[in-house]
Amino acid sequence: MNGTDPFSAAFEQARAAATAGEVPVGAALARNGEIIAAAGNRTLRDRDPTAHAEMLVIRQACVALGSERLVDCDLYVTLEPCAMCAAAISFARIRRLYYAASDPKGGAVEHGPRFFAQPTCHHRPEAYGGIRESEAAQLLREFFQARR
Repeated sequence: MNGTDPFSAAFEQARAAATAGEVPVGAALARNGEIIAAAGNRTLRDRDPTAHAEMLVIRQACVALGSERLVDCDLYVTLEPCAMCAAAISFARIRRLYYAASDPKGGAVEHGPRFFAQPTCHHRPEAYGGIRESEAAQLLREFFQARR
């Protein structure tokens, strides 16, 4: 995956998740432009409701870097993180969050609880949404249409 930009790695992981029957969400975490970890959703495979792409990437990166803090790292995700993932992003002290599609139903950055805007949030990453949004939205639409 080295040489791949982090968003492309996240989309690659999202497509692999879809192929495995998982909701197509992918994430990649990078430091100084180098991808440290990448994963797609694995809730069905792992029988684990916390196995969201963001959670898996944060866990992998913490092990790889030997720290529970990812202060100089940036996270790239194909869908706006939910409240659980937003909390993990904050606890890990991730520097920047980039995400593709907004999630009005389950998102927690610009929708729902707006986690990073709460006074109880101790760390707020810089957050940027809407990057490659149409590509992510199309991937999700196709996945759910095929299931109906």
